[in-house]
Amino acid sequence: MYKLVAIDVDGTLFNDRKEITKEVNEAIQAAKAKGVKVVVCTGRPIVGAQPIIEELKLTDEDEYVITFNGALVQNTHTNEVISEISLSYQDLKVLYELSLKLHSPMHFFDSKNVYTPNKDINQYTVYESHINQIPLHYRTIEEIPADFLIPKVMFIDEPEHLNKIISNIPDSFKEQFTWVKSAPYFLEILHPSVSKGNAVKQLAEKLSIKREEVICIGDGENDLSMVEYAGCGVAMGNAVPSVKKVAEFQTFSNNENGVAYAIEKLILNK
Repeated sequence: MYKLVAIDVDGTLFNDRKEITKEVNEAIQAAKAKGVKVVVCTGRPIVGAQPIIEELKLTDEDEYVITFNGALVQNTHTNEVISEISLSYQDLKVLYELSLKLHSPMHFFDSKNVYTPNKDINQYTVYESHINQIPLHYRTIEEIPADFLIPKVMFIDEPEHLNKIISNIPDSFKEQFTWVKSAPYFLEILHPSVSKGNAVKQLAEKLSIKREEVICIGDGENDLSMVEYAGCGVAMGNAVPSVKKVAEFQTFSNNENGVAYAIEKLILNK
């Protein structure tokens, strides 16, 4: 019997109109009623995840959310932080210098804000602020305090240019950080021990839930680690090939209530 299901948001929980359909919500509530722990697992910041948690009524005692692609795990009822793994100010300086060499716009976060050191603010930084309803600030690197903790940094640009940026990242940097492409225009950079898979594993162990009792549902490259970790990894119909390759189960797309179908088949036995 499955005891925990971790669900990605964009391209998975949300359809292309950024909606959680009635069918998906009802399936999640039915899973909760069976005692299954439902965990939203997203690259979004906690502020951007909050409306989703509330819509799905995942704010009871002993319920959790994973944000920043695994950099932050916390209790949704008490806001207690279970795990927080951040980049340092020195990491930020190094990544900023790399962004200048690669001619890549960038932005970065604390728990409640997004910042950019680029005076000409990129449209994808504005989009990031908009979709998460999170304040956006222009700050030079020199204006950032030395004790600043950063859940993630992002290089952002038009897909074709971002692909060129990725191909020019030195191998030494690839080993120094975790890099995940969460959208055609978003490259996320995290502490090397951070991933959705590691966060789900850590939470499952805290809750004394075995790996084989975990389902993870996702569609993008940043979901690969958790789909690989899960006892049953689920790929959306719209998932990238790498996720489909490692998944044990493939469901319908995010526009066809794929999350609902997976829950019905694997948890509700419909």
